[in-house]
Amino acid sequence: MAERNSGSWIAFAGMAVGVVGLAGLFATFALPIPMQRAFLLEVAFDDARAAADAPDPQARLEALRLRLGDSADRVISGTGSIAERVERERAAMRTRFLAEEQVTAQRLRWLIAVVSLMAAVFVGSIVGGLSRRPTPPA
Repeated sequence: MAERNSGSWIAFAGMAVGVVGLAGLFATFALPIPMQRAFLLEVAFDDARAAADAPDPQARLEALRLRLGDSADRVISGTGSIAERVERERAAMRTRFLAEEQVTAQRLRWLIAVVSLMAAVFVGSIVGGLSRRPTPPA
């Protein structure tokens, strides 16, 4: 009977450690979000740059306002030509998203470290408690 209990606790410990793997798996979904947003904004910048050659550039830029997001005001009504405003904002956007990606990656590393530590403490406390428990007489 003791061997069966031992196997059950080993499986339990394995599942507790498996939670760490799940945390890592979920983290892989969050990490690419800044890059995906940057790619969408790059396309909007390309469209804004093309608007400069269109018949009514201001109207075309206003139509892109939602896609340009936080950059819209600086692209639509900034100083300089449309091409200069777009390139200036493109460079600023790349800097912002690189910083966001680094912060996201650091937070995900902390998440995995904390979950790993919690799983280790949880398994250690359960197994430690079982090892101190007196063995029932045979």
